[in-house]
Amino acid sequence: MTLHSPKTRRPTIYDVAKQAGVSPSLVSLVLQNPARVSDKRREAVQAAISDLGYRPSRAATTLASSRTKSIGLVIDDYRNLWFVDLLRGMESVLSDLGYQVMLADSRPGENRIKEATDGLLAMHVDALVIAAEPSESMLAKTWVPTVVAGWRKGVPAGADLITNDDDGGGAMAASHLLGLGHTRIGHLSGSDGASAHRRFGFRRRMEEAGVDVLIAETGGTSEEDGYTSACWLLDHHPETTAIFAANDTMALGALAAIKSRGLSVPGDISVIGYDNSPLAKSRYLDLTSVDNRSDVVGVDAARTLLARIQDPAIGPQQKLIEPVLVVRGTTAPPAS
Repeated sequence: MTLHSPKTRRPTIYDVAKQAGVSPSLVSLVLQNPARVSDKRREAVQAAISDLGYRPSRAATTLASSRTKSIGLVIDDYRNLWFVDLLRGMESVLSDLGYQVMLADSRPGENRIKEATDGLLAMHVDALVIAAEPSESMLAKTWVPTVVAGWRKGVPAGADLITNDDDGGGAMAASHLLGLGHTRIGHLSGSDGASAHRRFGFRRRMEEAGVDVLIAETGGTSEEDGYTSACWLLDHHPETTAIFAANDTMALGALAAIKSRGLSVPGDISVIGYDNSPLAKSRYLDLTSVDNRSDVVGVDAARTLLARIQDPAIGPQQKLIEPVLVVRGTTAPPAS
């Protein structure tokens, strides 16, 4: 067996230039604008980069161009997997253009959203996507192109808003359950902006159908919040035959509450979530959910930011993405 000695230092642009037989400035040109270099020289440089394992310095690139080619993404909680499709949509646009997405989790807590955002801005990101509730200090102004993804209680001045039509999605969930024959439907809600819109749409559709509105709200939207809200609902309204949760994570808590009472889904109680997250898509849960099309929100957010980076004079816009209901195994007509 042959053992290879570890490299004693990181290869530099000068090492690449020497091996490729070109100048360091030509290597830099290949890295920044390869289309301007002849095929022969570009291939020689790329072969040297691959052979040496050279990685360009992002800090050096920033100093040279005043851009980091990075986009900051602030989410509310890693435990809620709704953001996975949002990130995938953003990267489908940004990756081929050499941009990286830098992720920060703001989880609930005093000033956490500000700390997460400040941390990204300190790394000189070119733009921001805020997928969490902005802090009061952020509402006045952001200093880089900013998109707010999803309904929030407030949108920073000058920021774009790209969101799912949560009002329509809430009504869609209610219509699905009403169409199955349910009339004793409970809703597990939260206090954030998206939950408020989903709750409004649900309430409006239920009132149009002349059906009583049962809403349980703990304030948060975690799995534990879903469990607590579902327990309250089932304790105070045991006649409930269907539950609409404000997101898939809360729906997971509702499933646990139903199971703890010896009830079955959908035999005794139907459950529908929101976001169509990886949780809902798992074959084990097979959760009916309203797809907020986070991937499309991510694609539009990335394209909007790129346009704003190129032309800062472009004014902010608001865009609604139409949701889609994905019916799976957790909803069915009520037991007779």
